[in-house]
Parts: sequence; structure tokens; C-alpha cells
Amino acid sequence: MENCCGLVTVKNEPVPLKSIAVEVSVQGHVATVSSTLQYENQEQSPLEAIFVFPLPGEAAVCRFSAKIGQTEVVAEVQEKQKAQEQYDDALSSGQQAFLLEESDESPDVFKLSVGRLPPGEKASVSLDYVTELAVQADDGLRLCLPAVLNPRYQPQGSDSGSAGSAQVSSVPAGSVPYSLSLSAHVSSPHPISGVESNCPLDPLNYLNTEKTQATVSLAAGHQFDRDVELLLYYQDTHQPTAIVEAAQASAKPGTLMGDPVVMLSLYPEFPKDVMSSMTSHGEFLFVVDRSGSMECPMHLGSGSQDRIGSARETLLLLLKSLPMGCYFNIIGFGSSYESFFPKSVEYSQKTMDEALQKVKEMRADLGGTEILQPLKHIYSQPCLPDQPRQLFLFTDGEVGNTKEVLDLVKTNAGSHRCFSFGIGEGASTALISGVAKQARGHAQFITGQDRMQPKVMQSLRFALQPAVVDISVKWNVPKEVSVTPLSPPIRVIFQGQRALLYAQLTGKSSGDTEGSVTVKYSLAKQPVENQLSFSLKPTEDTGMTVHRLGARTLIQSLEVEEREQDGEKEGVKEKVIELSVQSGVSSAFTAFIAVHKGDGQALQGQLLRRHVPTPMLYQTSMYMTQSCFMARCSPLMMASSLQMSAPDLDDLEVFGYDCSEDFDSPAPTSKPVRDPLLQLISLQKASGSWVLEAALAEVLVKTEEEVSKPKPAQVDQEVWATVLALVWLYGFKMEAQEEWQFLAMKAVSWIQAQKVASVSECVQAGNTLLGCQVQKDTLGL
Repeated sequence: MENCCGLVTVKNEPVPLKSIAVEVSVQGHVATVSSTLQYENQEQSPLEAIFVFPLPGEAAVCRFSAKIGQTEVVAEVQEKQKAQEQYDDALSSGQQAFLLEESDESPDVFKLSVGRLPPGEKASVSLDYVTELAVQADDGLRLCLPAVLNPRYQPQGSDSGSAGSAQVSSVPAGSVPYSLSLSAHVSSPHPISGVESNCPLDPLNYLNTEKTQATVSLAAGHQFDRDVELLLYYQDTHQPTAIVEAAQASAKPGTLMGDPVVMLSLYPEFPKDVMSSMTSHGEFLFVVDRSGSMECPMHLGSGSQDRIGSARETLLLLLKSLPMGCYFNIIGFGSSYESFFPKSVEYSQKTMDEALQKVKEMRADLGGTEILQPLKHIYSQPCLPDQPRQLFLFTDGEVGNTKEVLDLVKTNAGSHRCFSFGIGEGASTALISGVAKQARGHAQFITGQDRMQPKVMQSLRFALQPAVVDISVKWNVPKEVSVTPLSPPIRVIFQGQRALLYAQLTGKSSGDTEGSVTVKYSLAKQPVENQLSFSLKPTEDTGMTVHRLGARTLIQSLEVEEREQDGEKEGVKEKVIELSVQSGVSSAFTAFIAVHKGDGQALQGQLLRRHVPTPMLYQTSMYMTQSCFMARCSPLMMASSLQMSAPDLDDLEVFGYDCSEDFDSPAPTSKPVRDPLLQLISLQKASGSWVLEAALAEVLVKTEEEVSKPKPAQVDQEVWATVLALVWLYGFKMEAQEEWQFLAMKAVSWIQAQKVASVSECVQAGNTLLGCQVQKDTLGL
């Protein structure tokens, strides 16, 4: 290979992108993210650089500018085709131009074109976006900066070569030839408890004694091997609030930007008695990605479990935790799909055992990732009476037809709820968050060192617990002021979830300076009412974050409406374009365009095109599928090259022992390392009980005789075995309680149904045998 000056791709082409600097400004539950990309042309001819990159699915791009030398050009929003034509015209006439556009297939992928960069010239490109921060299970607020863009699988027959399609150039994560720096300024009405990340951070620096403002930075040397995730923790953060943002001074009153906008944050409290109540009804459909990429490891590093192996263990927990009386089915999908049962079956010992055997044999052997067809199949099946349909979708989220999938889910949203799980770095936030949002569910992301099981069991808790329903919002404002909702109505809120609503306030009150909003809802069949006051004369100059998020919310609703009508409903697309141009917020039908005419002299020389490679996370392994192997070994990979099947993995030993004895996933060539917790869980019956047997004694590290001998004389063997299992769980596995809490509740319910008189004696004898000190009340007995 010849040596070229400067940084080069693996194809020996100079890379004009040198660095990315990110500044984050967090205000409570929302954030503004400013990214600056430094380009330099080290070649002898003018360059066009193409960079395809991900943004959070809910982000609203609101500013785009370019600086060449000392001259800054601020982009304007135009209708997409018009912007593309203006960009091409500028390049043809020898001018410099910059174009930022959203992918036609997915709203979380953008393409940045930097055109006619003269030889030796440097250019700085800046883009700003605003986004809501997602609430996490531990009350943290999550901000994700996607540094990794995995190839998106494009189903056969789809139009993957259209002008708006984002063609991705990728290199292994450790080989990305540019750097990333990140600094964050955090401001909150409540004290900041701390900031955590999956990447190394410099120490948190508080800016005042109240600890309501702080700064934090990403440590130097980020390798682009993962998405950058910040978790923010506030004290008393989940109080409902109503914040009003002043109108933009230069905008016309009566327009969205020319009127104040109010943001309502709703975070209902769930009493303990509601938290402990569980339903025994429901149709639970577990839809599992079995495409080739699911054979990839959960994270980089030695000893990492593959994604499909983690999914198998998760299905074991789910199947053991389901309530008696419900219905279930498991559907695996790739280029095709397979159902465990022709239709959902009632949960029993027989159907659970049959499903577990099929889970044991489940592999990542179904080729590409096509979610649309299995979803169509599910929606074609009639819902069961008195069994609410709950869909659990597991995928690494690498699809090219995200918008089509979201439209299908929205059309069928009235018949089910969907809980989605994005597995691994680079999963599409637009897909994972979108399906959950459209189907009134909850989205979870499993990245870095995260374990899948606790997050999935948390979502199962949401599915089994009562939720906030019958939500109504009434605005109380003076008669001169009208309220126009920008957000679709909220239909359901789960424990641990927060909802944000936006509304436009038109008109001015001559007297009252305050308005209020009344929120009513039902929780566990009990009515709840909250009233919040807000100012009708807000402070000026707040950065327009709330306005832009409100505009993005309305734009997304209109985009879905336009796709549902297939463009036949007049005025919807035009309304999106008008709103996008007015608010400066990106949409599917618009793009940011900036043209720098310079000194008026056309640039001479042939224009060269360079695709800036995007980091892509995967690691080679002995049993890697073809898609994993190509992602690691192919220097520059296009999204459409993933239409392939995985290799035959029949010789891969999935579990090192029979499912009835254990449920671990060892390396194929080594003796199984048995996880005692999974071993104990695999022994539990569908009813919730355990049987006194040799396999149980092995988990307890006792002989069968040692386990049988201390049993109180009048107690049934099955009751004794079940008490021992509970004592062992509470005595030795409290750190994993979130994973086994439901199967423990089933066990307690089963014991109570046996009407055992000597439960206290059983628990005491179990403690003595196992060397524990677990109280009967702790077990729930």
C-alpha cells in the first residue's frame, strides 16, 4: 500500500473529517446538543465529503452552520428536493455547499454532504439538536449520543437505492480515523446527585453550593466502540411541572414560534399496594430476533455472551414468571419467521416444558432482519377475550424500513401494548422507542455491560401491574387565550414512566397572568386529580428548546398521518414543510442547505467524493455469523450487503445439559459452567412450586439425604422444597432479585394455596439447613 499524507481510509483514501466536538446543555428533562465537525482537505483537488451518522430518534435538529476560514454560513431549511437541487447547482458552478438531510427510511439516520472544499482548506460544520431525556428504572435521566451506526438490513424488494437512502461506509470501531470530545453543562431546579456514563468521565464539577449546576466531560481517548450514554440523577426530580417558554421575538404572533409554548411533565406516583398487585390475565407474545447479527457478542471484551444466548436465558426467566391462566407464544424472525405454536396456548406445565425445549434449540439462523412480516402475522390473529395482548420485541434493531414498521404498529395500536428491547450498540433508537411509543408500551436499551434479564423483567412488571389510564388534560386559561395541543393524547403511563405534553398558547390576557392545567386519570380503578399553575408571561430568551421539541412532536404526528394517507390527503406534506421551515426543525420532507459563494471565483479541478467511515461495532469469534464476520472484516461496507443467511450452527451446543436439569449457555468446546440461579429457576414448575429431587439438592450444595432429613414431619415434600428454594433465593441471590421476583411471588402464592399450618417451622428449618437468617415476613409468607 502506498503511503498518503494525512489520515486515510482502509482503501487508502484521505479522510477529510478530523474531529468531532460535542457540547451538551441539559435543562432538567430536556437537552440541547451542539456538535462541531472539523474537516480538512489534504488532497490536490476540491473534495466532496459524505458522512452518514445516527442521532437519537426523538431528536429535533434545529441549527446547521458551516465556517470556512473566518466566514460563517448559517443554513436555512428548505423543501428537500429543492435543497438537493440547490446543492447540486452550487457544486456544478464551482461554489462551496453544505447539505444536511434525514434518511428516507429512518428518522434517526442523517447524511451530511460537504461540497467543494478547496485543496488545503479547512471547514468547521456545526449542528444543534434538542431532545427529551428518557426516565430510567433507577430514576436516572438518559441521554444517548449514538457514536456507532450498524448496517441497517434492507428487506428484499424494498427501494434501497433511492436518492434519500443513506449509504453507509463503515470501519471497525477501533479504526475510526477521527476523534470525539464531549463536555456537558447540567442545570436543574433540583440538586444534581450525580452523573454516570458507560464511558470514562472526568470528575463532576459543581458550579454552585446548591449543586443545581455542574459540568462534566468525556475522558480523552474515546474509541467509538459504543454509544456514549450519560445518566443524570437529580433529587426530587419526578414532581409534575408545567414550564412556559416565551415566543420568539422575530416571529409573527399566531404562529407556533410567535406564541408561547407550555411543556407539561407528568410523573404519577404508584402506591405500594398498587405496585404489589399483579394481573393473571393476558396474551404474552415474545417476538425474538434470530437474524445473523444476533450471534454477535453483547459487548466487546473476552467472555462476553452472544446476544442470542442472552435472549435464551431471558426467555427462561419470562416463561417461569408468567402467571397461571394467561396465554403465550414465541415467534422468532429473520428473513422469515417461525412460531413455537400455531396460535397462542394457555400457560401450563405441559406448554411451558414444550416451549422451554424449543428455546433450548433456538439459534441465530434466520438470515436478515425483517420485522414487518411477523408483525403482520401477529396482527392478523384475533385477540383473545379478556386476555389483553402484550407484545415483547427483542432485536438489535438493524432494519432499513423503520418508518414502514412504525406505521404498521400505529395502525394496530388499539389492540395491544408493545415492550421493546434494543440489544447491543447501534440499535436504532427510532425503531425501538418508536414501536413502544406507538403501542403504549415501554422501550429498554441493553448496551455495554448491561444484562438483558433485569431490564426485561422490569418491563414484565409493567405489563402485569395496573397502569395509569383514562388520562384527561384540561387547560384553564383566560377567555382571550386559546390552547392548541401539539402532542397526541397520552393513553397510558406505566410505573416509572414520565410523559411530556406540549401546547401552544395563542392570544394575550388583559388581566390574569396565570393559567392552570387539570390532569385526571385512573390508577387501579381509583380516580386521581392533579392541578398545576403556570405563568402566562414567561421570561424571555430561553433558547427555544421547548418550542422546537413541540414542533418536532407535531411534525412527527403529521408525517405519520401523511404516510397513512399515502400522500392522498392534501395539505399535510405542505403543512409539515411550512412548520419545519418556520421552526427551523428538521423533517422527512425538508433539509438544511448552506451555500458559500466565497470570492465569487469558481473552484477549478475535478471534484473528488470521499465517504467518511462510520464506526461499526462487532468482534470476530469462532462461531460468528456471516453478517458479524463481514461487519468486522470488510473495510467499507454498504447497508445493502447484509442480505444473506447465517452459517449452519447445528454443531453448536446451546446448553450443556438437558433443559429439565439446567439452563446455562457454555462455550461449545468446554464443560458447562452451571449457573446455580438459572439451574434453580429451570427446576421450578409452572404452578410456582419445586419438587424435592437430586437436581434441587445439587443447587443447594447438599445431598438428597441432607435436604430430606430436616423436613418437618407434617409438611408435604413439595412445600418443603419450595420453602427451601425461596430461602436460598433470599439468602444468597438478593442482588438478582429483579430477575426472580415474579417466580418467587408465584411460589409464595402456591404455598399459601396449600394452607400449610407450619410455615414458620419450615422457614426456620430451611434457615438452619442452608445457614441463612431469612424472616418469614421477608418471603411474603
